[in-house]
Amino acid sequence: MSAAVVDLADLNLQQIDAKSRTDGVYHQMRDRLMRGIFKPHQRLRISELSQAFGTSETPIREAIFQLIRDGAVEGKAHSYYRVRKLSVVEYLERRKIRLLLEPLAAKEALERITSRDIDHLAMLHDRLISAEESKDYDTAVRANFDFHFGLYKRSEMPQLISMLENLWIQHGPMLNHLYPDGHPTYDDKHQHVNVVDALVRRDETALCEAVRQDLIEGGRCFVSHLMELEAKDAETKA
Repeated sequence: MSAAVVDLADLNLQQIDAKSRTDGVYHQMRDRLMRGIFKPHQRLRISELSQAFGTSETPIREAIFQLIRDGAVEGKAHSYYRVRKLSVVEYLERRKIRLLLEPLAAKEALERITSRDIDHLAMLHDRLISAEESKDYDTAVRANFDFHFGLYKRSEMPQLISMLENLWIQHGPMLNHLYPDGHPTYDDKHQHVNVVDALVRRDETALCEAVRQDLIEGGRCFVSHLMELEAKDAETKA
């Protein structure tokens, strides 16, 4: 399979000041991994990233080494790096962990979330649906991330959010396989609608279940598509 190619201008990277170069590079790259802006198997060229960030190559390498430790990037032969592409087994393992942590974050957020926050989540869901309908899939992926973390961050539990972010920097790039073939489907209402309804009613049980079902029910076509892609890759390599 050929490596993914993405124009670095699409990443909207901000140049880094001298005081916090490595941290600045690292956190911007984490953010774009979580949001699915980096693609699975996208090559990460040190020289190009250095130019985009407006810094030397050293902080780029240090940030990439941190992302390798995080499991989001891998080093390949001939001294190049690329975004990791999770196997189906790896994805499902991480989803099991998310099924525990994300409802917990939602539950904790319920105690602190405001009516304005809930309205903002409803707006983000509307943005997601509008983007899906217009086939603006990049925007749909970003809106989905903003919806979930707009809720989870209201938990005000930094360690929990850090754990979720560490999962999402591996999960985010995979969302580039979501549309159109792995498009979320639901038996009844979109689970995001159920999340918002549960927040309005302050119904903890319904909220946690909606978060879980968004992963399970909403992700069933996605998992099937990932299995198909993996099978095709295996045939190509055979």
